[in-house]
Amino acid sequence: MAASTWVLMLAIVVLNTIAQSLLKMGAGRGLLNGALIGGVAAYGISTILYIFVLGRARLSFAYPVVIGATAVATCLAGRQVLGERISGPQWLGIVLIIAGIAVVALARQQAA
Repeated sequence: MAASTWVLMLAIVVLNTIAQSLLKMGAGRGLLNGALIGGVAAYGISTILYIFVLGRARLSFAYPVVIGATAVATCLAGRQVLGERISGPQWLGIVLIIAGIAVVALARQQAA
């Protein structure tokens, strides 16, 4: 897989994480506020980039990597940006997600 596909997937993860953070910040403040609009816009751009990734990579690889990495990044952003606490079991879950992403990536390499 080309390096540009990895860059696109990283951009998707960053945009999804930004979107989640903005949606959280805008929640409960009415439907039309800057944070919610920014979150929806970030998801829109992310979706367009994801379509490009799907044209280059298998769904069985792209989806778990993007969604898993987004879950990890969003948890970390919640901690850093929103001051949320991450419990011991949540840290374990983060480690397991990272391990799962690694397994999916390694399985993809062996299947190629």
